[in-house]
Amino acid sequence: MIEYLIDGPLWYFALVVFCIGVLWQLASIVFARSKTDLSVARGSATGGAWRNVFSRFVPHHEIAPQIRIQVVAGYLFHLGLFALLFFAAPHVLFLEENLLGFGWTPMPHWAFIVSAQFAFLGLIMLWLRRVVNPVSRLISTLDDHVAAILTFVVMLTGCFALLEGSTALRLLHRFTVEIWLIYFPFSTLMHTFTFLPSRAFTGAWFGRRGIDA
Repeated sequence: MIEYLIDGPLWYFALVVFCIGVLWQLASIVFARSKTDLSVARGSATGGAWRNVFSRFVPHHEIAPQIRIQVVAGYLFHLGLFALLFFAAPHVLFLEENLLGFGWTPMPHWAFIVSAQFAFLGLIMLWLRRVVNPVSRLISTLDDHVAAILTFVVMLTGCFALLEGSTALRLLHRFTVEIWLIYFPFSTLMHTFTFLPSRAFTGAWFGRRGIDA
């Protein structure tokens, strides 16, 4: 009964909530009413948007020393998690059989271990900085902590499920993923989809005003 619920109705419910929630959030941004900019353009908004999207992948040298750990941890976590999501053998097989109808060559087991270590290390470093750094602690919300802890639990149960090959652990992992999918559109996890448009909008605003930032 529990296996049927987790593999069936709850999975489809979580997927529907995730897709509708993400689309709703993105639509609310795209169709949000904005004030008409009546100022005289001093530069290219398009150029500013593209410049800001790519330049923000590397911090400005003026502040780089102060956020070096944050940048390194961010890349470790996000690149490691990306590799796990799309190149771990169970995920490739799941995407092929349940969503896409086709697959690709998964990464070898040793690469999975390395990616998992990177992702865990990066996430823990980011969360510890949020807790220890006075400024980060002050501006952090409950949602920031819940998103980090829930993501950690999803990754942890995934590693247990892969290493043990147990049906119970597989169901536990899938259940945590479903909770994560339901929570995703209503949390800071949405930055997965919004960070590029946000950078582009900010860059366009600066570019139109001739600000090199």
